[in-house]
Formats: sequence, C-alpha cells, structure tokens
Amino acid sequence: MASKSRWADTEEDAAQDAQRKREKEEKKRLKAEKARKAEEEKRAQAEAEAARQQQEQQEKEQVENDANNRPPAKRRKVTPGREDGSVAEGEGGVEEDEAPKILRFEAGGWGPAHSVENYDKLNDIEEGAYGWVARGKEIKTGKVVALKRLKLDDGNSGAGLPETGLREIQILKDCSHRNIVTLREVVTSGGPQRIENVFLVLDFLEHDLKSILEDMPEPFLASEVKTLLRQLASGLSYLHDRWILHRDLKTSNLLLNNRGCLKIADFGMARYVGDPPPARLTQLVVTLWYRSPELLLGTETYGPAVDMWSVGCIFGELLTREPLLQGRNEVDELTRIFELCGVPTDESWPGFRRLPNARSLRLPPKSASSVASGSVIRARFPLLTSAGCALLDGLLALDPTRRPTARQMLAHEYFAQDPKPKQEAMFPTFPSKAGQERRRRRDTPNAPGRGQQAAVDLGSVDFGGIFAGREKEERGGGFSLRMI
Repeated sequence: MASKSRWADTEEDAAQDAQRKREKEEKKRLKAEKARKAEEEKRAQAEAEAARQQQEQQEKEQVENDANNRPPAKRRKVTPGREDGSVAEGEGGVEEDEAPKILRFEAGGWGPAHSVENYDKLNDIEEGAYGWVARGKEIKTGKVVALKRLKLDDGNSGAGLPETGLREIQILKDCSHRNIVTLREVVTSGGPQRIENVFLVLDFLEHDLKSILEDMPEPFLASEVKTLLRQLASGLSYLHDRWILHRDLKTSNLLLNNRGCLKIADFGMARYVGDPPPARLTQLVVTLWYRSPELLLGTETYGPAVDMWSVGCIFGELLTREPLLQGRNEVDELTRIFELCGVPTDESWPGFRRLPNARSLRLPPKSASSVASGSVIRARFPLLTSAGCALLDGLLALDPTRRPTARQMLAHEYFAQDPKPKQEAMFPTFPSKAGQERRRRRDTPNAPGRGQQAAVDLGSVDFGGIFAGREKEERGGGFSLRMI
C-alpha cells in the first residue's frame, strides 16, 4: 500500500482554505457596499444641491415679480417710542409689536467729513427757506457742483442740524433716480473740532423751471409740457413707492439741465411716512400757491395726494407761465381753489366737513355751485386736449382719494396722444441764470419755515364771509363767489 505524500492537503488545510476564501469574499462584499454607499451619498448631495439652486432661483424670480407687481412693504417705525408706546405729535412711523429699533446708517466707518475748502465758490444762486445755494467747483477734478448750506437753529448752532436737515440728508442718500437730484457728499467748514456749517454737495443743473417760465417769450409746446410732466411723474412715483412725501413741489424746486433732463430738488420739507400715514402730521407744508385744499382745511392725516395736487398746479403753470392759484393768504387761496374746482359737496368730497377748519364753512346753495370743475378748466385752458383736461381735472380734484397716483399719471392717455412727448435730446436750451448771476424771485412765496405759525387761523375764520360781500364772477363758471 502506497504511503500518502506529505504535500497532500489534509482536512485541516481544506478548512483553512475555505476560511480564507470566505474572508476574501466578505472583504469584497464590504468594499462593494462601501462604494455603493459613497455613490448614493454623492448622488444625494448632488440632488440636494440642485434642489437648493432651484429653490434659490424660484425665490429670486418671486422677489423680482413682487418688486415689479407690488408696492414695497409698509415702512415700519424704527425709532424708539415713548415709554407708553405712543407716537409724539408730528412724528411719523407705524407702531410695531416688537421692541423698538434704532435707525442706523450704513457706512464703511466713522471719520471726519471732507472740508468745503476742497471747493471753490463761483457765484451765489439763491437762498431758500431751509438753506443757501451757490455754484462751486471741485478743486481736484474741476467738476462744477451746487453747494447747499443747511441752516442751523438760530442762536444755538452747537445744537447740531435741525430735523429737516437730517431728513434731507437721509432721503437724498437713499434715493437714486435720474429725475431726482443726486447728493454727492456732505462737507463741513470750521474744522473737526468745531463744525460751523454743513454743506450738501449736489449735482449742478443750469436752470429751474420758475426762472425759465419767467423769461421765455412763449409757453412751452404741448410736446415739451408732456416731457416735463412725464419726468416729474416718474421721479415722484419713485419717491411715493418708497413712502417719501416731498411736501414742497413747485416750479422753483424743479431743476432742468441743458440736455432736457428734469430733476426734483429741495427736500427740506420731505419726510418718510407709512401706510397708513402717521396719525398726526403738520399742515404747515407746501408753498401756499401749491397747497392742497385738505391741508388748508387743517387735515392732520395726508399722503401722496398732497404732492399730486402740487403737480396739478405745476401743470397749469407750464401752460400759462403764471402760477395757477396765487392766493394772498390761506382764505384767499381756498376761494381761488373753489372758483376753479367748484365748491365741495358731500358727493364730490365725502367727509370734508369733518376737517377742523371746515366745521364753520358756510357754502352757497347747490344751485349756485352746480358747475362742474371740468368745464371751468376747459374754459381756462381752451387749447388743452380733452385728455389733458381730464388729467388736470383729476389732479385738481378736491377729494384727495380721487386724484391719480404718480404711477397712474404715467399711464394716462394724455401722454400717448399726439403730439408725443418731445425727446429730451431735442429739448430747447436756455441761458443759465444759475451759472452767471444771483437769482432773485419776484412775488413768489416760500414754504412755511420751521416753527412758523399759520398766517391765518382758518379754524377761527367765518367761512361764510367768503361768499358774502364783494361779488367775483369766475370766467366760464355758473356761480358767483363772494368774499370780503
């Protein structure tokens, strides 16, 4: 019997071989499982990243759609309130449930303002209710600018800028629109230890509409009027969409350069408001000839409609080269408004009798005040088209809720009819008073000054006297106004 070779596999060797084979297969399985899990994690991460990018794109598109189709969110109060949670008289904002926040300006850092010595003064331009304006030139670049010196509180310049100056700086800093004057920087005089004056460095424009209207031999063409009004409405729409009221629109505050571009200027009386507006706002705003009837009757709550009334007054002034409603005082201004726009009734202006200065208002009978304001406007502006009369009649509606918004004005058919608005590049040029001499206005009132009281307390005037005494017939009207 042959002996078994010592190299022959034994049962023990076979068991070891089987064990090694099982271990090898287990390692392969674990490696494949690990690779599969890694692949699944990679795929899940890719899907999550794609979903995140898609969500971001959808949110971006939603924000763009909201910005194009909806007004901005209501502006909330961000200044600290009183301990009892009330709002001080004359202050704006909307009450907020959460804790009050401090208004903060975005800035890269704090440092001394540039000096006005970096600019050469060329000539004075004008002095207004809230500042003095001169033409200057930046020494470093040679660029011509407008320098507006803000007025400090009388007798106490160390107290700093008044509230109106701070508001003007904040609003101009926040605005960027081709039809709104640009604030380049704020400079000071007197050195960092003691600031004597604060100046706003603004873009210089050669003209203001008031000076042009005073000197031009013929009124603007219809196409030119449309160009100016459309630019005014565009800038005003930008302001109102951001809850800013100008509160002193007039031709002297509308600047025009030699390339036909109009810019809204002088934000000394402007302020932020909310929706709804603050419960109490001062009525001492807007130059008298451009002041709306609700302000004259003492309303303490108002909104963008006060600016739209001023736009209607500017519209009429562009057509005739003369201010539309040149009242001698508040009572006379109301009389002229009622002559042009009709006497208010409960149908034409619901709720007007609840205004403080309208409680003692005595009006003529309906038979004497039945003439529609549109017929009076058409009689006063016979060359204006029907669409133009409709727009002017809407802007000068006694009821502020019936006046078109700036955005609605831009879409009015008046601008779509012939003649079309003239291209800005084709706009005529005029000699620049601002660039050559001090501008002196003739018989033009200013907006009320800080702390100024009304010249006449309308609440104590017998409004019945407006319609009793000397008879004054309005051309084209069907009723007579009597005023003492």
